[in-house]
Amino acid sequence: MTSPWAGPRAMTVRRTLPQRERSLIGAWCFADHYGPDDVTRTGGMDVAPHPHTGLQTVSWLFSGEIEHRDSLGSHAFVRPGELNLMTGGRGIAHSEVSTPRTGVLHGVQLWVALPGEHRDTGRDFQHHAPEPVRVDGAVIRVFLGSLAGAVSPVRTYTPLLGAEIVLEPYAAITVAVNPDFEHGLLVDQGEVRVEDTLVRRAELGYVHPGADALTLVNDSDAAARAVLLGGPPFEEEIVMWWNFVGRTHEDIVQARKDWMEGTTRFGEVREYGGDPLPALRRGFSAIDGSSGAGQPRRSGV
Repeated sequence: MTSPWAGPRAMTVRRTLPQRERSLIGAWCFADHYGPDDVTRTGGMDVAPHPHTGLQTVSWLFSGEIEHRDSLGSHAFVRPGELNLMTGGRGIAHSEVSTPRTGVLHGVQLWVALPGEHRDTGRDFQHHAPEPVRVDGAVIRVFLGSLAGAVSPVRTYTPLLGAEIVLEPYAAITVAVNPDFEHGLLVDQGEVRVEDTLVRRAELGYVHPGADALTLVNDSDAAARAVLLGGPPFEEEIVMWWNFVGRTHEDIVQARKDWMEGTTRFGEVREYGGDPLPALRRGFSAIDGSSGAGQPRRSGV
């Protein structure tokens, strides 16, 4: 599914997760895949201050630069090969704007659902630039969890894997993975064969729990790039609406009310220079993580 960001000339993004066939991969509950986008033509990204609850946001770029400000007071830049992870918990607000130095903007925006015992945790912001690891004909950057001997120091509230993998032409690699994890491979560039399944650009390949290794193959004469996500099946039902992750309809209604009324719950994003985004009235999704399939159920707020 595609949708525009930030107005009529804004970027178009591919909403890879959730989708009808699968709503969760581990605690990963959302994946937007965007670009490559020529910001000199489209105007780039300009997302005004907006709220989050019950989740962590994971920003990962392939090219370009984004300026991040949040109500914790964090002021940081998202750059290729560097992770920015923000924890919303009870409530946080942030803005995202591509910088004047950006020519082409290209990356992924990911969300992680917080487990029930941590969903009201305090605001937090972490930055990490993982060292690249070479495995046969591939370069791997592990931004969350561990893979190919690399371990990320970034704290999460459930076990997770997040890694960028660039495969050289005609490369084939086999990497050990946690058999308790389910995995998703989002292909950004080229085509990658996962075991016997070909995953094309902008597609998300899924691997059920039980595999202790994954074989990835690039059969083409050009480099291929993908993001590998993983985690144990998330056994809680969550409700997602707009930028909120909760457990009940009432959670979402209260979060929307608090944002629209400007309570102190989300704090204030300073130095953005514009008005915050309003919370629109529209449907929300209830996602059942216990089944693994997670068919969304639509209803209205």
